[in-house]
Amino acid sequence: MLKQLTQLKIALDESSIVAVTDQKGRIQYVNDKFCEISKYSRAELIGRDHRIVNSGYHGKEFFHELWETILSGRVWRGELRNRAKDGSLYWVYTTIVPFLNKDGEPYQFLAIRNEVTPLKNAEAELKRMMTRVMHIQEEERKRISRELHDGIGQSLFGLAIQLDRLLAEPGHAPELANIRQDLSSLMQDVRGLAWELRPSVLDDLGVAPALRSYTELFTQHYGIQVRFSCKLSARFDRRIETALYRIVQEALTNIGKYAKVLEARVEVWESDGFIHVCIEDEGVGFAPLPERQGVGLFSMEERARGVGGTAQVDSAPGQGTVVTADLPKRLLTT
Repeated sequence: MLKQLTQLKIALDESSIVAVTDQKGRIQYVNDKFCEISKYSRAELIGRDHRIVNSGYHGKEFFHELWETILSGRVWRGELRNRAKDGSLYWVYTTIVPFLNKDGEPYQFLAIRNEVTPLKNAEAELKRMMTRVMHIQEEERKRISRELHDGIGQSLFGLAIQLDRLLAEPGHAPELANIRQDLSSLMQDVRGLAWELRPSVLDDLGVAPALRSYTELFTQHYGIQVRFSCKLSARFDRRIETALYRIVQEALTNIGKYAKVLEARVEVWESDGFIHVCIEDEGVGFAPLPERQGVGLFSMEERARGVGGTAQVDSAPGQGTVVTADLPKRLLTT
């Protein structure tokens, strides 16, 4: 039995970062991998608590929840960003196991960690790439929309004027009236396409008028009445306004396609430092499954994350869907 425990310790020390602390969090044991990644010697670590590697990334609530979990005798699992002695940062996936006395109270904690810094760096790079891709996409949408409106749209308008002149002349060909009608339909389609790509009102007047116009067009297209409320006192960074507009657009599009309702609600308001949006329907709903996350939900979450915000969807079969997002009023510079 002792031999098996020794072999288990050797295997654990070879594969993981290990520390043992007392009930107050004072370090009693660290293995070589802990010293290697933290760049502290064993003598510098023994008797200290884990604040010695605290990076300041996680808030008080995070550690309060951690301690509440392990002091209750439950195992805690999660990711931690720590700071080594030389100031470098590293991420570890951590499992903290409480050892309980005969009264069921923790007297010691075993922390087993595995470094996930490369994975976290890859995730961060992926997010940066996604943000960049969405920015490029919006710029292309804007460019094509302007070309449709100012180029093709104006050419069609000029053609319409010429047809109107011909129609005003006596003895014109009867087919001209049908051509003029087809041209009007084509002009309307071009305007609709330009709007769908990127409405000029979003850049010219801001997100509030753009959303109001979009909800009106949405009602005309889907026959779903939108109760719209927007209480924004100012304009914001173009990227934040774009993210807000696209989140509402995506949520309403999903309602139009899947919710099977006659009414939806969109509310936009602000608080200190944040813009809040809630898009709600009382339709068929769905059971959210992480492994089957749709492109729409992914797009909303990424747009919010791209400006430093968050977005989430709450739904259940037969209970409708609520999409909420919180976006900062100002972009954080990094």
